[in-house]
Amino acid sequence: MAKVAASGCLRRSPNPSVTFQRSPSLLLSPAACRRRCRRGRSVSVDVRCAVGATVTPERSGGDVGVGVGGGSFDFQRYVTARAAAVHDALDRAMPRGFPERLCESMRYSVLAGGKRVRPVLALAACELVGGDAAAATPVACAVEMIHTMSLIHDDMPCMDDDALRRGRPSNHVAFGEFTALLAGIALHALAFEHVARGCGDHGVPADRTLRAVAELGSASGTGGVAAGQVADKESEGLPVSLAMLEYIHVHKTARLLEAAAVSGAIVGGGADAEVERIRRYGRCVGLLFQVVDDVLDMTGTSEQLGKTAGKDVEAGKATYPKLLGVDKAREYAADLLAMAEAELDGFDAERAAPLRHLARFIAHRQH
Repeated sequence: MAKVAASGCLRRSPNPSVTFQRSPSLLLSPAACRRRCRRGRSVSVDVRCAVGATVTPERSGGDVGVGVGGGSFDFQRYVTARAAAVHDALDRAMPRGFPERLCESMRYSVLAGGKRVRPVLALAACELVGGDAAAATPVACAVEMIHTMSLIHDDMPCMDDDALRRGRPSNHVAFGEFTALLAGIALHALAFEHVARGCGDHGVPADRTLRAVAELGSASGTGGVAAGQVADKESEGLPVSLAMLEYIHVHKTARLLEAAAVSGAIVGGGADAEVERIRRYGRCVGLLFQVVDDVLDMTGTSEQLGKTAGKDVEAGKATYPKLLGVDKAREYAADLLAMAEAELDGFDAERAAPLRHLARFIAHRQH
């Protein structure tokens, strides 16, 4: 089985013939990763058959405290509090007034709810390196704006042509195509303005703010979402290799999740070595998110997912279950979870608890 380090994420590749390597010093075998992620923890995690399956709160990191470093961590309370804080900050950041329809369109999608995984990643990564979560709130809001932009555009007729998002009509259905297009553009611009102004208001040094802006810009353009979207569209209905599938999902999905965590760590004052470990964690979690998403698209319902189930298969898109089968895709998810958690070893156990349980939540989620 090949070792893979795609832009810093270390994992077992489901395709033995594919090797992406950035630095030989970063390579770990899957067995070594799993040994590292087991050390010092009071629970074991096995998600080989958990993706798309019913799990208990203890295993998913829900209301029941899960042992971390001898204590317990209430993941549900943490996520609820952070998501609520981000929602309030987004509400304040979203424009009101003229042009009314444009502002309404932006607010409609940004404030529609959702899991807020990316903002929570930014806040938790900031806290992991000893920063104040408030300092990362502008970054958390910005990454959600960029993500929402991508969803608005992804749903449009020229892209995936989906009429449902987060359980209600997609933006272009509610407001029309040209308004939806411009709302996405406005959200993308607002994201960078918000980081530039907001980080300064929270006393974040200018050099950290600039690095966060560069990270988010790279993740949303030709080094991230836009590149992945183009490759995804051009590959529809065509034979797709695992290497190309990896490229699509690293860019379309994983890169922005990675940037959320990295930007949070940067504004929190993380050392370079800490930021790179968080980058590898974020890349593995980002791919894990997509693998789970692919499985749920095949096994879930539209009511459960809040979007049209089976859309990827119908559009002829390549997915991990399509290329590997559902069982092998779940095994890959298990490896990605183990490797994500391994990157948190060596950090303070209490401060690492949110990111450790966020990875488990992503692996076990049902929608």
